[in-house]
Amino acid sequence: MISVDSSPQPTVLVIDDEAGPRDALKVILRPFFTIRATDNAKSALDVLNSEPIDLVTLDQRLPDRHGLDLLNDIKHDHPDVEVVIVTGYGSLKSAMEGIRQGAAGYLLKPFNVTELITLTQQTMDKKRRLDFLRRNLRSSPELWEMCEQQARAWDTIKLEYFTLYMNAGKNAVFQEEEMSLVPLLSDILEATDRHLLNHSSRVSFYATLMAARLNLTVTEQKSLAMGAFLHDIGKTSFPAYRFSEDQILPSGEPRVCTEHCERGARLAITLGLPSEVHDIIAYHHERWDGRGYPHGLSGTNIPVLVRIVGIAQAFDHLTADAPGRVCLSAETAIQRISLSSGSHFDPQLLDTFIEVAKQSAASLPMMAVAPAA
Repeated sequence: MISVDSSPQPTVLVIDDEAGPRDALKVILRPFFTIRATDNAKSALDVLNSEPIDLVTLDQRLPDRHGLDLLNDIKHDHPDVEVVIVTGYGSLKSAMEGIRQGAAGYLLKPFNVTELITLTQQTMDKKRRLDFLRRNLRSSPELWEMCEQQARAWDTIKLEYFTLYMNAGKNAVFQEEEMSLVPLLSDILEATDRHLLNHSSRVSFYATLMAARLNLTVTEQKSLAMGAFLHDIGKTSFPAYRFSEDQILPSGEPRVCTEHCERGARLAITLGLPSEVHDIIAYHHERWDGRGYPHGLSGTNIPVLVRIVGIAQAFDHLTADAPGRVCLSAETAIQRISLSSGSHFDPQLLDTFIEVAKQSAASLPMMAVAPAA
């Protein structure tokens, strides 16, 4: 059963230690939201732990804690709550750090009233879509079962999702059928775990870096970017999935339930994605030496786009700054995956990746901690 939200007016928690900005936020947002307010981190957490809150406006400087530390706790303990940072002490670095830790937006004081209202409304539109997906990913097993109901269930999801998407004022015009699914699939990744979305975005970035060095057609490059982005889409089928709980082997490869490859590949067929995208999702854990899964493919029997994504995902698992992970430098990560040349990875493609990574060394550390594009 596909469920649609029918909740009352959303609630905003305003967190600001200065009375003037706090009162201004309350006055501006009260026509659109139920308002709660506090001036410190401790009482803010008390409110979040005792009441349903949809959106938080967060000052970066609080008397008892730094705002970004509080943001990290909010997103860890209340991942469904959206956060907008409103601060007078901002910088590009702090803005990027806030977005990386899960903030939906960032405004500087003194803020423009129209921009504040627009950002909070856009953030709530996004939350409605994510909440709709969370409810249905957790309560609609037919989305992942091998049955005739799967296609009908996804047709219903797409219809309801794009109704929410267009009602939010989105006017995007999609030229290709598979591209029209990108907002939906991106939101599915974020609804499951924002770290999974960020990982998927970075893997796609690393894979496309390699594409520029290889003799790929435009169609292949598009399929590579999309397939790399969706390689872990099958993990969204696990109701309790957390990116931080993926155990990492010494090689940099995650040790996860093998079902996610099959479930993701089945979804690719159901949604009519290109065969190259399906192959990446289905085979991205195959190894050059044939010891991978789910089918034990080896060597050039593994499609070349799949081999590229295998290298890109291993590099990101080693370098990403994520909960429960030991983050290696790009140089150390390159040394680590070099040890798997000819076993996990295609030696020639790995040489290409290492060359590209070394030439892009200045930007790779930034990408490793950057939010999803």
